[in-house]
Amino acid sequence: MAKAWTSSTNGVLRISAHCNNKHHLWYSKKRPISWQFICGLMLFSLGLISLFTGHVTSDLEWYSQKLVNRSFHYKLGGVNRAQIDIWKSKDSNLYYGCSDRGPGYACAVSEKSSNGYLLIATSGGLNQQRTGIIDAVVVARILNATLVVPELDHNSFWKDDSDFDNIFDVGWFISNLAKDVTVVKRVPDKVMRSMEKPPYSMRVPRKSEPEYYVEQVLPILLKRRVVQLTKFDYRLASYNNLNEDLQKLRCRVNYHALRFTQPLLDLGHKLVSQMRSMTKLFIAVHLRFEPDMLAFSGCYYGGGDKERKELGEIRKRWATLPDLSPDGERKRGKCPLTPHEVGLMLRALGFENNTYLYVASGEIYGGEETLQPLRELFPNFYTKEMLATEELNPLLPFSSRLAAIDYVVCDESDVFIANNNGNMAKILAGRRRYMGHKRTIRPNAKKLSSLFMSRNKMDWSTFARKVKSCQRGFMGEPEEIRPGRSEFHEFPSSCICRKPFKKGVLDSFDKQVSSGLEGPNSSSTWELPVSLAREII
Repeated sequence: MAKAWTSSTNGVLRISAHCNNKHHLWYSKKRPISWQFICGLMLFSLGLISLFTGHVTSDLEWYSQKLVNRSFHYKLGGVNRAQIDIWKSKDSNLYYGCSDRGPGYACAVSEKSSNGYLLIATSGGLNQQRTGIIDAVVVARILNATLVVPELDHNSFWKDDSDFDNIFDVGWFISNLAKDVTVVKRVPDKVMRSMEKPPYSMRVPRKSEPEYYVEQVLPILLKRRVVQLTKFDYRLASYNNLNEDLQKLRCRVNYHALRFTQPLLDLGHKLVSQMRSMTKLFIAVHLRFEPDMLAFSGCYYGGGDKERKELGEIRKRWATLPDLSPDGERKRGKCPLTPHEVGLMLRALGFENNTYLYVASGEIYGGEETLQPLRELFPNFYTKEMLATEELNPLLPFSSRLAAIDYVVCDESDVFIANNNGNMAKILAGRRRYMGHKRTIRPNAKKLSSLFMSRNKMDWSTFARKVKSCQRGFMGEPEEIRPGRSEFHEFPSSCICRKPFKKGVLDSFDKQVSSGLEGPNSSSTWELPVSLAREII
């Protein structure tokens, strides 16, 4: 550990920022709120509801969400200081994915009755294209159009000529979305022959509202019958700008309709089985540390003039990129963590030296020399190339198919962490929330940066304590992010429901109060037991 601890990422700029972790009590000391008042308020509200609706609402979940802050148990004195299980959230079993169609949801229009055919050309790597496919389905529904199976990007940096059916199960995609949107594999020949002009091609602005598609795209679709939307990635508003039906449709596409082909799933699950045969629990680490990615970031990683020259040459590919300050970007938390920094953070959080790591990555800048500090911290280090050499050989020319295999293993891991908040990190974070809130760690790069710069000035216990402090609120707990405060693919709040309030909890609470639990008016600090707070919220 000493060797790995003192190993340095030479030349990384030092920053003077410090981690601050303030704890706030949920009540005001000047104006204490008694539980008698809260209970009375709940009863009064219940009476009003009964008066206007004619019946008594029995689901206390409604009241707890309306009358008590949903993040209540994170603000209780002492709860923030409680040690968490680094492998699994204790609250994960209280939440589940919910994206069913609502009672008034209209069926998909038929191909014959639709307003025309929508062609979509996606852009970027696998997960960036995934966002385009998801939004393509939603846009087709907005326009009452027939969606043609999207075309994947063959011309991006990855130069992957895989088609949709090489990566995703087309038959499943079409049948799974039959009630939402009519999807066909291609525009019928008779329609193409009847057209006086080729399909109209256009690019819409990023994060456009549904109104834009209705006002700007629909008239062209009605006139030309076939419209193609190019460079289609993040072209639809992604936060709370869509109604709940459309947001839930996004989830049905992402988490249900988009299924990898069986060969890719089989190989991914084979790698998971190999990891499980060696250990009960494992971490999946997604490392984005490719030369082009580092060049685009504008950051500096301690490689001296050689690094500056190499990354500077790659950076010239993007003529419109602004000049960036490496230390300024690091202060803002925009620089991807190095493999060494990822390892230090995991060890500081409490993961032991014998923990198994599955590392998903492309070409690592600096190769084995860059990875060596992480290997020293976690010797049980595995990649898809180490676990399945022969099976991977036919897939080596296809970066998107390789990314799909990493996606499957990362999704099945007990803990997932990425060194930057890119497309795969966001997509997997959202999926893991939707599928049961499996532990997903987001590095708080903005606060961690100063710690990594000054780590050689403090002992290990001090460093570990400060890392844990910086990571509060970034460990994948269900209530860490408020709905609407994050990109939808990372936190699909419209598609995550909380299980109903458990019967008998209030009786348990009353019993504890009557047996001597001190209230906020007493001389000592009053804290609701963590286990009970979780039940109530």
